[in-house]
Amino acid sequence: MISSYLQQLTQLLNQIPRRYTTDNLKEMYGLIDAYDTILLELEADTTYETLVADYFDTLDTIRAATKKSTDNKASKKQKDDYFDAAATTFKNSVTDLMAIVQ
Repeated sequence: MISSYLQQLTQLLNQIPRRYTTDNLKEMYGLIDAYDTILLELEADTTYETLVADYFDTLDTIRAATKKSTDNKASKKQKDDYFDAAATTFKNSVTDLMAIVQ
């Protein structure tokens, strides 16, 4: 099961887009949902239960930054910056979690 988590996280990490586009935004939301599912599965496992709690807070931060990148009042540069911040935080979070489930 552990290798399954690691495999899923590696797949997620490799799919996280870097630039804001409508297609990348849709993909990002799908990846965020997949990450949420993985975190819930890990939380249900007594081995990881206490170790993953902080990752849900980070997930909320990623969601908020991704949502900001859709603000119609934001310039293209601002949207790119918000999306880039979300993607970077997402990658860092997944990478950190991979170290725990190895």
